[in-house]
This record gives sequence, C-alpha cells and structure tokens, in this order.
Amino acid sequence: MRDLKIPEQRHPEKANRPDNAQPKKPSWIRVKAPGGKGYAETHKIMRDNGLVTVCEEAGCPNVGECWSQGHATMMIMGEVCTRACTFCNIATGKPPEDLDAFEPGRVAHAVQKLGLNHVVITSVDRDDISDGGAEHFAQTIRAVRHRSPKTTIEILTPDFIKCDMAVIEQIIEARPDVFNHNLETVPGLYPEVRPGARYFHSLRLLQRVKELDPSMFTKSGIMVGLGEDEQAVRQVMDDMRAADIDFLTIGQYLQPTPKHHAVDRFVTPDEFNSYEKAAYGKGFHMVSATPLTRSSYHAGDDFARLRDARNAKLGLA
Repeated sequence: MRDLKIPEQRHPEKANRPDNAQPKKPSWIRVKAPGGKGYAETHKIMRDNGLVTVCEEAGCPNVGECWSQGHATMMIMGEVCTRACTFCNIATGKPPEDLDAFEPGRVAHAVQKLGLNHVVITSVDRDDISDGGAEHFAQTIRAVRHRSPKTTIEILTPDFIKCDMAVIEQIIEARPDVFNHNLETVPGLYPEVRPGARYFHSLRLLQRVKELDPSMFTKSGIMVGLGEDEQAVRQVMDDMRAADIDFLTIGQYLQPTPKHHAVDRFVTPDEFNSYEKAAYGKGFHMVSATPLTRSSYHAGDDFARLRDARNAKLGLA
C-alpha cells in the first residue's frame, strides 16, 4: 500500500530525477503558516465528510488565509492523478479506486455546512475512466445546486483528452456558473512541464464550452517563472481571447519538492502589474495577476466582479 505522504511514493515517476535547487523565496512570496479557529473548523468539515482538497494536495501557499475564511477547493474523483505534470504536487499513478458514487452528496453537504456563497470544485485527471469523470462532475454540480441553490459553482476541470469532446456537454447541461480549465504554461514548455497534455486541445476545450453555451463564463490560468518569456505570455493571452475566455489568472510557480520542475525565476510584482494591464487591454472581463494568485484564490469575489464587468459591457448593469 502506497503512503502518499512520502514524496518517493507520492511521485514514483520523479524518484530518479536529479534534484533541482529550490531558491529562497523573495519577501513578496512569503505567507503566514496556517492556523486559527476558522482554519480548524474548515479542516474538520473536510475530514468529517471524507473530502480531499486541492489546497492540501497541491500545497497551496494561500491555504491558511482561505481556510480561515471558510473557503476551500474540493477535489473530487480521488487523490491520485493519471498524469505526471512536472510542476504539480498531487500524487500520480494508477488510481486505486473507482469513482465514489456518494462523493457528490458529501461535497454538497460540506458546501451547505460551510455556508459558501461560491464554491470551486476541481479534480484529478482520470484517464482510466471512459468519460474522464465528466458525468461525476455533472452529478456533483447538481447535488450542490440542490442543497445550496444560491451558491455559485465554479468547476476546474481536466482536459478530457482521451475522450470524445462531446463528454463536456453533460457538464454544460448541469449549468456551472464558471467553467475553468487551466492552460498552465506557454506552448513551448508543454513537453517538459505538462507532457500528457496538448496546448491547443486545452484551448479548444474552452472554446467549445463557449460554442455550447455563449452565456457561460470561462476561465483559464497560467503560471510564470517556469522559463517562459514575456512575448510567449502575451501570445497565450491573445490565444485565450481568440477562444473568447472571460477570466485570466496568472501566478508565480512555486516548486513543491527538489524533484519537481525548477523555478526559473521569481517574477516581480511590477511585472505582474504589467501583465494585468496588458490582459485588460486585450479584452478580458476579469484578470487576477499577482505572485500568489491561484485559480481559486478569492474566486468568489472575483466571480462577482467578473459578472458585473460583463453585465456592464452588455448594458445590463
């Protein structure tokens, strides 16, 4: 039985890779260690409902702040991913279990218990399942909607690259408020950073969501500091706008362990400000570009601003 707390067992495909040095983080990256009453209450609700969070599994630096406010990103379909992206801390390999039919109900119960106005639901990749887990996503959305009809729902999906693209139709029919799928990096770095994925497939997935439902908000994000240059980042922005993506997030890549992809550099706050201005200039309705930005960070507040921004453009404000 694998112990997923041991790095060598968590990422067996990385065990024989040479170590990459982990540079000291600059002052603008450091955050407080998690703790406090709100954090403990959120932690208890997650454990009581047998739920996994990407906050813990991916080692998010914002877990202390978000959990203290009762915000957590639920990760469905298990805790073992069938991909082996070199930036990611989620355990990899062959998932030991089938999908849990009761998981959508447990997620819905936790959302209700936390009293969330906005929930983000993500997952591991499940290339071992014929529809990639699309129906499971749809069931989870419906369960949350039934228990908490006023809660807005954001999903952060895998790319479903091994499936017919039609599988996403059942997710769209379940009516999430935001459909998020991260491109993660610039196309030139895909072979070493995201080897199991294809840049244009991910872009096409988001474009297809808009074709199926033009009113649905779409969102995507990339990390910087992986070795990309500014021109490549701006080209990704153009590609996203060509696919009519509404919301862009850009954050600093942080290396989980010495076996993961090396941090090329720490992008400065001024550079993030420049990216934000450029993205708004290209037509995004909402942009979050800071060193600590992650897909789910302040997602509820950002969704409200995104909705207001698009309504204003459509003259509905």
